[in-house]
Amino acid sequence: MLKKMNQRFFTLISGLVIMTLLQGCGLFGNKGTASEKLNRRGEVTGVPKRSGWQQALPFEMAPVKAGTFWMGQSDEDIALSLSSMNKQVTISEFFMDKYEVSNNKYRQFLDAVRMGDLALGTPTTQADPPQFVLEELLPDTTVWSTSFTHHYGDPLMEYYFDHPAFDDYPVVGISWDQAKQYCEWKSYHMNANDESEFDMPKFRLPFEAEWEYAAKGGKEIAKYPWGGPYLKNRRGCLMANFKPGRGNYIDDGFAYTAPVDAFAPNGYGLYNMAGNVSEWVEDAYNPAANALIWDMNPTFKDSTETRKVVRGGSWKDVAHFLETSARNYEYQYVQTAHIGFRTAMTYIGRSGTMDVKSNKRSRR
Repeated sequence: MLKKMNQRFFTLISGLVIMTLLQGCGLFGNKGTASEKLNRRGEVTGVPKRSGWQQALPFEMAPVKAGTFWMGQSDEDIALSLSSMNKQVTISEFFMDKYEVSNNKYRQFLDAVRMGDLALGTPTTQADPPQFVLEELLPDTTVWSTSFTHHYGDPLMEYYFDHPAFDDYPVVGISWDQAKQYCEWKSYHMNANDESEFDMPKFRLPFEAEWEYAAKGGKEIAKYPWGGPYLKNRRGCLMANFKPGRGNYIDDGFAYTAPVDAFAPNGYGLYNMAGNVSEWVEDAYNPAANALIWDMNPTFKDSTETRKVVRGGSWKDVAHFLETSARNYEYQYVQTAHIGFRTAMTYIGRSGTMDVKSNKRSRR
């Protein structure tokens, strides 16, 4: 008796499952989803079955939420340049590298070009791999000797980029043009080797306003990335790698550059936004840029201007150049021993609602 009841129950359940599957196939009067039925009646409901997508946080990047801040000088303009006047601007969400690009990360770029690895992977919307000339991408290691007069920089010239002892130190001897090409490769490398149905936004150099906003670490008025106005913490330790006195380079613990994760991060989790190496940004240099740019996601672009903005101060600079508002420039083709860079990425989403929980991207 019990066996027969079990058989009947199994038959009933099997029948219900089959009916459900047949209905899902459009039989028994149910002809697809509500959206499909509306489309058949001539209504416009959008392309069906587009999977949801959420922008994930790339490796070793930090999210910077949208906000409004006063861009411009936060202390004396000791150079009397009048090039950093105050202006209130709004910045949308974006991602920024926690660290300056290291020798080892830049070496991965060179190895990919050298080995012809750019065609690997499954690119989605980027149909063709970027084209690079390896000889045009190499960092100029001679800058350790040529950038300074009567200076014994031969050991760094020989070992700084190639030796594993310096793998985690910021790459230098890189021009603005080379930094842009690194961003192009990094974008292709990510999207070509990821199985997501949609590409992530491209990596790029941060805009000058983004850089300054991120450097302040969420503080309304911050002379330095750690807030300031002092260069030392309560224990008397210097907060960045720079030139704290005339002829004094070593008091911060490093005679030249420091590892990219040295010193404490600011409020956004970004390291060395002051000192270590100055950083290329996207903008062309204009001393009157603040009067010309818009107050929403501003950036000053001028393809005819070969001067490009550098920010943050470096291991060889005095404290003034460490200020979050200090502006400087270099010609885009120049390679030096004190300028590096980090990358940024635009966040695609509603303003003020950035919710980054995972590095995993949606799969096909």
